[in-house]
Amino acid sequence: MTMVENKTIENTIAFVKETLRGAEGGHDWWHVERVYNNAKKIAATEHADLFIVELGALLHDIADSKFHDGNEDIGPEKARAFLVSERVHEDVIDHVENIIRHISFKGGNNGITFTSTELSVVQDADRLDAMGAIGIARAFNYGGFKNRELYNPDVKPDMQLTKDAYKKSTAPTINHFYEKLLLLKDRMNTDTGKKMAEQRHLFMQQYLQQFYDEWNGMK
Repeated sequence: MTMVENKTIENTIAFVKETLRGAEGGHDWWHVERVYNNAKKIAATEHADLFIVELGALLHDIADSKFHDGNEDIGPEKARAFLVSERVHEDVIDHVENIIRHISFKGGNNGITFTSTELSVVQDADRLDAMGAIGIARAFNYGGFKNRELYNPDVKPDMQLTKDAYKKSTAPTINHFYEKLLLLKDRMNTDTGKKMAEQRHLFMQQYLQQFYDEWNGMK
């Protein structure tokens, strides 16, 4: 990247850190930093524009709709305003805005309306942070934030959630494993992302077995 692009990345990091100060623990700066690092690792094996990848990773959760009454425009608009202030080229801004608009899972039953190598990289990086030990921690952290039950054997996972139903779900946190987390491995885009997802997926399966054994007094 050029010196100007590196400076823009530095400014973006500072902007994101300040904007997400005090955010919910699963969607704070540390989440963004992990996604940013994963994205750079994945991008190294893809023919991707690193500047767009880094900006997309850094700004992907700048205003998550979950914390803005479901409004999916605030994040892209906030990112656009910042990038305009940084005098980033319009083509780059458009691309980053599209990454933010299309990165999210939201039930996984939506049609694809935008694709790019850079989106694939950032999406994989974000999905990896929803898997494994950190993914488990984030799931229960958010469940606690929303005051959801840990587990309720009488509430079965809904595997046909629409985007709207997914966003409004109040189901126990364990259901989230089946409705999203365990589905991610087979929805990774890149070869590197797929390889990184394997071990994290296995860890979640092992965790669930331990959870049920303890729940049922078997261990």
